[in-house]
Amino acid sequence: MGWPVGHSLSPRLHGYWLQHYHIAGTYEALPVPPSELASTLKGLPKQGLRGVNLTVPHKEAACALVDHLDSAAKHIGAVNLVVVDAQGQLHGRNTDAYGFMQNLMTSGYHSKGGAVFIIGAGGAARAAIVGLLHMGVGEIRLTNRTPERAEKLAHEFSTPTCKITAIPWEKAASTLGEVELLVNTTSLGMTGQPSLTFSLDALPEAAMVNDIVYVPLETDLLRQARRRGHQTIDGLGMLLHQARPSFEAFFGRDPEVTEELRRFVLMGKE
Repeated sequence: MGWPVGHSLSPRLHGYWLQHYHIAGTYEALPVPPSELASTLKGLPKQGLRGVNLTVPHKEAACALVDHLDSAAKHIGAVNLVVVDAQGQLHGRNTDAYGFMQNLMTSGYHSKGGAVFIIGAGGAARAAIVGLLHMGVGEIRLTNRTPERAEKLAHEFSTPTCKITAIPWEKAASTLGEVELLVNTTSLGMTGQPSLTFSLDALPEAAMVNDIVYVPLETDLLRQARRRGHQTIDGLGMLLHQARPSFEAFFGRDPEVTEELRRFVLMGKE
């Protein structure tokens, strides 16, 4: 469910798995205006649906419309998966942090004690922080063009085992020392958006660079990182992995993310 939702790659992604695993199910894009979100969600049990995924602009609003929220949805403040149980109760979940973690781990990232640097302070940054805390990262540095948002996240998510610091935007590029992973969680660099101008000169050679943007698959940030010799991680893997818990909830099978799947989904962007 989204508004609009015609651009979503999720029907193509889930459709691939349905065919691959020979499951007699269907996954459809449902355009739902914000004014109809509450009534549509409440009507899911009567429709006999297992549940729905939510995309913009519904993810935050759904938090107040479901019967139960999992811990990830509470911390991130957004729901992207609603599961209908046997009693007709709506369970709101968030799989973005899971998708973020799985994309990093399958790409070879594991915390080695260095810092993680996050660009951005929106919903995607919140999901990234939740995922990184779960992975045991001990230090996170945040920067955002609106510094108050980064400061708010740093205050909200800092724990005794993870120091989170907000870095002023104009000083950010010079504070990349001892960073083992750099993550862009903004839409800068996405097709149709301004480029992300961010110097990597101070980034250690061994650091990985991840961009959650997947249109284009190689953003200017990733191209710059690759030319400097850094291992890069594109955003498509996060999209694919975050869909796995949804597919399992709907159809009872934890699907695989494969190179063939990546190629198939990418064809849907052309």
